[in-house]
Amino acid sequence: MAAGNGSAATVADSTAQAFEEQRPLLFGIAYRMLGSGTEAEDVVQDAYLRFRAATSGAESAEAIRSPRAYLATIVTRLCLDQLKSARARREQFYIGPWLPEPLPTGADDPELVPGRRIEEQETLSMAFLVLLESLAPLERAAFVLHHVFDYSFREVAELTGRREDACRQAYHRARAALAQRRPRYHATAEAAERLTAAFVQAAGSGNVEQLTSLLANDVVCWSDGGGKASAATRPLYGPEPIVRFTLGIARKVLPALSVTIEPANGRPAIVLREPDGTPFMLMLVDGDEHGAHAIYVLRNPDKLARFARPPDGASSLPSINLPAP
Repeated sequence: MAAGNGSAATVADSTAQAFEEQRPLLFGIAYRMLGSGTEAEDVVQDAYLRFRAATSGAESAEAIRSPRAYLATIVTRLCLDQLKSARARREQFYIGPWLPEPLPTGADDPELVPGRRIEEQETLSMAFLVLLESLAPLERAAFVLHHVFDYSFREVAELTGRREDACRQAYHRARAALAQRRPRYHATAEAAERLTAAFVQAAGSGNVEQLTSLLANDVVCWSDGGGKASAATRPLYGPEPIVRFTLGIARKVLPALSVTIEPANGRPAIVLREPDGTPFMLMLVDGDEHGAHAIYVLRNPDKLARFARPPDGASSLPSINLPAP
């Protein structure tokens, strides 16, 4: 009996270790597929439970032979199932624009180390995650798996359970659609930091002219409150309404809130918090040397929990390090 218990414990330990080695990859796939860190974590946890059951059951040989492939397959197919109904649910029930859930990221994140391809860094940005939302589920899976994580089309077919030619076609459709919609502007990290800092200063001082000068003529602002916090229920187009919106927020809440600039999805983000550390709002200002072209405002508290801090200012939730493909 003792030997049996020891053997079972050894299998459980090796299963847990094998899973932990693949967790960053699994989360990276799921987050890009779903645009939600919370949902991605749920999918990864579900994959672990299935993996643990498989290693002690009839599928043990397959699962143990290649944990990476087995787990990636589970995560991919769970995400595909979830994506099939997600858009319909959001269109029917979600109040106002839906934006992906932002994630804290840091300089030590493997995805963001200097020298990584710009294309790989962009797949974490809010702008790119929003673009991915326009793709059909298989298109999104094929693009994420092949373009970001370098899976071959044969491997993409195995992970998704579809034909290889169908996955290849889905990828090319996705690439064409994204190339057509992808913003033509790109700011360096230094330019993004300068733009964000100037935006905070102009909004905080109530300087209408300065704030207007920071916005490109084609600027668009999306605000996600999800019906749980006050937010604009439609996108705002052009500098004038966005200036009014921004200064309205600043006048109402800035005196009572702390303001910091922190990395989120590889970009500088403006984070406003209540005195107790509860996040009130997160804003990402995206643009180039000609000014801000897109502004993403997160107010839905469900999407800001990772940015909560205790009153002493220490982070209460660790930053998630996303893996390099």
